[in-house]
Amino acid sequence: MPIPTRLNFALTAVVCAAGISLLWLASSLESWWAIAGVGVAFSYLMLTNYALLHEAAHLNLHGDGRINYALGVITGLLFPVPFTMLRIAHQGHHLRNRTDFEMFDQYYSSDIKVVRFAQWYSILCGLFYPVLPVGAVLFCLCPGLVNLPIFVKARSSRHLLGDIGRGAIWRIRAEVLAIIGFFALLFWLLELRWECVLVCYACAALNWSTRQYVSHAFTRRHVVEGAWNLKHTWLMSWLLLHGEYDLNHHRHPETSWYYLPDWTRPEDPRPSYIAQYWRQWLGPRRATEPAPESLTDLPLTVDS
Repeated sequence: MPIPTRLNFALTAVVCAAGISLLWLASSLESWWAIAGVGVAFSYLMLTNYALLHEAAHLNLHGDGRINYALGVITGLLFPVPFTMLRIAHQGHHLRNRTDFEMFDQYYSSDIKVVRFAQWYSILCGLFYPVLPVGAVLFCLCPGLVNLPIFVKARSSRHLLGDIGRGAIWRIRAEVLAIIGFFALLFWLLELRWECVLVCYACAALNWSTRQYVSHAFTRRHVVEGAWNLKHTWLMSWLLLHGEYDLNHHRHPETSWYYLPDWTRPEDPRPSYIAQYWRQWLGPRRATEPAPESLTDLPLTVDS
């Protein structure tokens, strides 16, 4: 199926321009209620920004690999996260979905229950979002951090940065410098106020983080089939670029977002997105299924 190149390019341009405009608008307002309102709008725009970034991570944003990489870097600037780091980490997600390395919604009897609940609710409350840019900076300064015992022993985060090979480190460093330069330029040209920008990204963090596991929570322990095709409103479906069809995406990660609804099988359950969203807040459950084995390969390739 052909990639909708022109549509993807237009969406990337509109989302990036709108995101910058909303940061400028928030910085020009005095009422904190108005700034918060802009932050909410920014948070929904960032859902589409991440969906485009996700498409680039699967080489589905543009048919030309060089242009796909450039668009991935551009969408990563606004997120902000280095594209190469996210691309490698996301392939790890597809390789280890619903294994013990990515089991956040369940716990074993041997786990410390308080820790597992704290981890789960920290994700839902948006604390996972700042881990990405902060972790990228720390990794660039000292890649050896991933070998520290605290990372090696952490079941869920062990492979978050551990898949990054030596060949990708300098590319990630260049992308981090591009992000720093991008925001420095925005603050200088648009006279952005850091507290207003922080409000916008706090809203984005909460909105994005609460959705990152919604299509995997409480599914079967299977690397590919451990996802939901959820029912959502047509507007949110387009904002998410059909991201609610995550089961179809895991079955066909090489397919553009544009065609994901076409892969739905008649027998696939379609729970309500909203019901599933609120179900997460009831907390993790005890694991009753054995962990699946990780995959070893996907159509997507990463730098080593």
